[in-house]
Amino acid sequence: MTSSGHGNRAEVARLLQPFLPWILLSLATGICAGAATVFLLRTINVVLNQPGGMAGGLLLTFIVLCLVALFGRMASDMSTNFVGQRLVAQVRKSLAQKILSAPIDALERYRTHRLMPVLSQDVDMISDVAFVLSSTLIAVAIALGCLGYLAWLSLPLFGLLVIALVVGGGVQILAQTRAEVGFWKAREHEDQLHKAYRQISEGAKELRMHRERRTRMFGGQIEHIVDKIRSVNGRAINTYVIATAFGSALFFLLIALILGWAAFSTTEPVVLSGFVLVMLFLKGPIDQIAGTLPSVGRAKVAFQRIADLSARFASPEPHLHLGRAGGKEALAEGIGMRGVRYAFDAPEGGEPFVLGPIDLSLRRGEMVFVVGDNGSGKTTLIKLLLGLYAPQQGDVLRDGAVVTPEARDDYRQLFTTVFSDFYLFEDLAGDGQGEEGAHGLPQTALPYLQRLEIAHKVSIKDGSFSTVDLSTGQRKRLALVHAYLEGRPVLVFDEWAADQDPAFRHLFYTELLPELRAKGHLLVVISHDDRYFHVADRVITMKAGRIAEDRARAPASLAA
Repeated sequence: MTSSGHGNRAEVARLLQPFLPWILLSLATGICAGAATVFLLRTINVVLNQPGGMAGGLLLTFIVLCLVALFGRMASDMSTNFVGQRLVAQVRKSLAQKILSAPIDALERYRTHRLMPVLSQDVDMISDVAFVLSSTLIAVAIALGCLGYLAWLSLPLFGLLVIALVVGGGVQILAQTRAEVGFWKAREHEDQLHKAYRQISEGAKELRMHRERRTRMFGGQIEHIVDKIRSVNGRAINTYVIATAFGSALFFLLIALILGWAAFSTTEPVVLSGFVLVMLFLKGPIDQIAGTLPSVGRAKVAFQRIADLSARFASPEPHLHLGRAGGKEALAEGIGMRGVRYAFDAPEGGEPFVLGPIDLSLRRGEMVFVVGDNGSGKTTLIKLLLGLYAPQQGDVLRDGAVVTPEARDDYRQLFTTVFSDFYLFEDLAGDGQGEEGAHGLPQTALPYLQRLEIAHKVSIKDGSFSTVDLSTGQRKRLALVHAYLEGRPVLVFDEWAADQDPAFRHLFYTELLPELRAKGHLLVVISHDDRYFHVADRVITMKAGRIAEDRARAPASLAA
């Protein structure tokens, strides 16, 4: 048994444990409903083979059994629905919590086109199966009860039935094994399709401008992948269909054998009619069980994908405070690094990129530019400085003290960031969310919106921007409004001015940054705008993962 199989079963047991009483209730009521159905069949068979029909006690028995079957099925369905809804909710919350708690470098290695299908399709697949679980459970109870009744009627005829069930069950197991292989392949193709959908959505403009690429994207990728999914899923489900059809034919063949048996041996009418009646009825529950198998097979694949995602993020970042309320963190002197080193995994056939060792000290009220060629390590340096990456060697410092794993989440609250690949949230979390609440935000934010010339496009209502559907440069200005309102000690800008027109670029470097510095903020700016290096107090040049130069500037003399 593989460790993956053990891990999946352990994950299932962990998820189901809180719902054990409801599962037992569903099981008990489902068995009662199934047993009542079997006794109804027995009652009908007795009525068919005795004079007088259904009268007196048999009628009362029939009515009671109908009520037990009805309310048993209702209770089982409702219990299973309760478990299914809450199980899916728990899986969704658990996955979200793991993603929020996962180390950033682990999230970066797990691509979005693989992550989103797990959070949407796979969880929905489990939800769909949960809703048919109760009826399948009742079908199993009915089938077992019918088999028990048939064994009581005649052991020789029951022996024939067992042989047929063994043959049919073997075919179903073989079909399920083969079909699951197909479902796995289809699920892998789904990841590729999701990646292609992202490309045609995010690269829509570029595809409009390049007919050959657009044609290749549709015909060579999307069409090809969709056809593969259709083909693989079709073959897998057809395997189930053939197995089910074989089982149905086997049922009628078995009825023919039973009737032939009765022709050559003395069989009581009640036994013969009971076998035929129950066999005809039994086909329904068995077909229902067989019809559920494709969904169960896909759900099994989905659950393994969810278990794989959970395993990848099973080691959360230690001491990450998900439930802790935010608070302001103060910086007395500055931040820095001492002997920090971080290495990425080596690409296939290549050498790993290594940053460091880095020794760095940044003081509050200082404006520092980080410059260097692409791939020189600027972004990695910033992520280590922000506490997004944990150093593999060395220490990150806050006011001269080592930032421990326990304090890393508090340390990160010192920073407001605008990354080059930033995400702009609509809701604001700034000083206006304090005593005045969301109602204080419009007045607080309005001067910044006006100065950044976006007040005519964006307003603030109920603590959120009215829209973020703007150009990249304008969205970066909104991100700067976030930075102003949060008022944190350290502001980090990664190529903020790259998407701005010359006038706003000049405003950013010569007015906005100096004003923030004058308020006591530490500013760390990744930039390629060498025209404005003179406004910085220091310019740190990165090269091949090391600090090649750390030069102080004298703004007044250089500007002159």
